[in-house]
Amino acid sequence: MFYGDGEEERLREAFGGRIVDMWRWWWDRRHRIADWAIAICAFPWTALLNSAGAGMLLVPLSAFLVGQSLLGPSAPMLLQMAALMLLAVGIPGAVSVAILFRRSRPNWLLWGAAAALLALGNPVPCVIGLYSYASWFGDRRRLAVWSTIMVVAGTAAYTFAGLPTSAVIVFLLVCVALPLTLGLWVGTRRQLIGNLRERAERLEREQHLLADRAITAERTRIAREMHDVVAHRVSMMVLQAGGLEVSAADERTAEVAGLIRNTGREALSELREILGVLRETPDEAGPGGAEGRAPTAPQPVLADVERMIAEWRTAGMDVGWAVGGRPRPLPAQLERTAYRIVQEGLTNAGKHARGARVQARIDYGEHDLEITVANDPPPAGARAEAPPASGYGLAGLRERVALADGRLTAGPYPDGGWQIRAVLPAGRPAAPGPR
Repeated sequence: MFYGDGEEERLREAFGGRIVDMWRWWWDRRHRIADWAIAICAFPWTALLNSAGAGMLLVPLSAFLVGQSLLGPSAPMLLQMAALMLLAVGIPGAVSVAILFRRSRPNWLLWGAAAALLALGNPVPCVIGLYSYASWFGDRRRLAVWSTIMVVAGTAAYTFAGLPTSAVIVFLLVCVALPLTLGLWVGTRRQLIGNLRERAERLEREQHLLADRAITAERTRIAREMHDVVAHRVSMMVLQAGGLEVSAADERTAEVAGLIRNTGREALSELREILGVLRETPDEAGPGGAEGRAPTAPQPVLADVERMIAEWRTAGMDVGWAVGGRPRPLPAQLERTAYRIVQEGLTNAGKHARGARVQARIDYGEHDLEITVANDPPPAGARAEAPPASGYGLAGLRERVALADGRLTAGPYPDGGWQIRAVLPAGRPAAPGPR
């Protein structure tokens, strides 16, 4: 094509799809349209110069047409009309048909051009034939042979007709040298553009390949670091929590240790899935890429929020939970985003407002889903005990909400509390199905 996919999309936005489709249709057929245009334009010129030329057969044929035949004092009228139709229609029509095949059967046009030049002194087929062969074919030896044939045929025809040497020189310059030069320039330019386009496409493919390799290497590095650091630490936490659960003196400590152990195992399971996605290459992932393969465990949705809140309550957090509106099944991606919003809000409250009351609420509207997680001001001393914050949680949450075409606000209350509020579009309900 004359433009890439990205440029085509920009043209569609600027001029409309219909105009771009018309331009594309013309561009794909431009060479065939040019063949027909040249064939139609060459017809009248060939017919005109058939009678105005100076070929070897033109003098006896002209005498035949005026009634002075070699066979008798007068030529039959039907034969005269047939000869006239041959000059005015037959030969120009044959030349036009040969022009239509100038890119696939160039010898038809070149043999016809040599015959018309020698017999009738008509240079029109010669000009078109030499230009077409020079611009579309790269065989320079055959081009030299055909050029020599045209020079010999034209020189013989014009010399036989008694034309001066200046006329022969003009014929050589205008009808042989000029179309050869123009055709060679057009053919060389077309070949150069083709080579440059092929080189650009090859470089683009190589660039994409290098980018894919860099992405794969970076994903592998991230997966390796996560496995070596995070997975190792979480595994140690699970083992220590299991040991504490077995050796705990009171039931409350054993219950909390069991919760830590179960939470760590779930974290390891999710981390294992993430590492699998990071290490997965597009070829291994199948037709759908990295997302084409189903995860090993169901992804959390809104039905899992109550279980998550129960775990936080077991860990000692005072969490209030409320649902407003009419609950209904929503798209899995939307429910997963809502679950992550509640999870992030509870995690932030547990880190930065330890001991404060947290209120989580989900409201089902007709066209949207509103999620709110708010906590009271942390008790005295809780801020000093809070772990360091990276800020990546809220950044990732904003990206999730943006992908869902929603709105997210997060910020403190005047009294020191904190609230996360998100509104997600949920106008199209989804039928319930297996997760």
